[in-house]
Amino acid sequence: MPVISDPVQFNEEELYVDLRAALGLPLYLKCEGFNFAGSIKLKAATEMVDAAERDGLLRPGSVLVESSSGNLGVALSVIAASRGHRFLCVTDTRCNQPTIRLMESLGSKVHIIEEPDARGGFLGARLAYVNALCASDDRYIWLNQYTNQGNWKAHYRTTAPAIARRFPHLDVLFVGAGTTGTLMGCARWFWQWRRRVRIVAVDSVGSVSFGGAPGLRMIPGLGTSVPPALLDESYVDHLVRVEESDAVLACRRLAARGFMFGGSTGTVISGAGQWLAEHGHQGLTSVAIAPDLGERYLDTVYREGWPANAMEPEPAMARLA
Repeated sequence: MPVISDPVQFNEEELYVDLRAALGLPLYLKCEGFNFAGSIKLKAATEMVDAAERDGLLRPGSVLVESSSGNLGVALSVIAASRGHRFLCVTDTRCNQPTIRLMESLGSKVHIIEEPDARGGFLGARLAYVNALCASDDRYIWLNQYTNQGNWKAHYRTTAPAIARRFPHLDVLFVGAGTTGTLMGCARWFWQWRRRVRIVAVDSVGSVSFGGAPGLRMIPGLGTSVPPALLDESYVDHLVRVEESDAVLACRRLAARGFMFGGSTGTVISGAGQWLAEHGHQGLTSVAIAPDLGERYLDTVYREGWPANAMEPEPAMARLA
């Protein structure tokens, strides 16, 4: 076993779940939640903070600030705590309470946006807040995961080659689309080194990442109300859109077999199942990336009656999204 002195030094890369036994699905699930931040976002966070430190952006008195639906905020909280930085996470009301408490326990400050922007939704409102904050006080250093090239480079450097080593004859890779950092890093790597691998992006219904009408979304992580700046659709072979109810069902089916994953993972698995049913899977080796685990979603994805009972009190939000 490794002996470490920095939390980013531990990140399990080699764990996969064969979903044939649990779901009857011919799919290997790459589990990215086994690190001290609990999600794949530790990779991007490390890459972006390392670059900011190398470039001299972080000075005495600086405060890291980032807009996050949760997981990146936790990852940056872990890194900030370990390296002595201050960090402010700007999130919104969809962020799970355990995630907020976790960031605060690590010493971070959390600002919660209560109302969505009329056109840009909660993400637009978060971005407006961060922009205004940085314009008014130069102590705040915004890594900006939505445009930061380190976001996709982290996965080009680590995630994609790790999958290729484990599955040298990979045919299809399913990747969820949020900021599209994971998607773009993996897609670019396979385009350069293994062009026969088909890249399937999985998005949430109601997300505008690949066009289409915006809609209310309750599961944080995947999907966006603002088109992602990092996305280059020329690297994507197929797109699958998933209803949140299907994502929740996938999570609960896995939990019934002892595997608890987050809502983003349920979305990716549901999308992969749709694609494989439509295109066939005979002889194909398929992998999907699971961004996080399920413990932070006990009050949302795994709560009986959610999301319907979470949506009923907020009709105004549905019109604005």
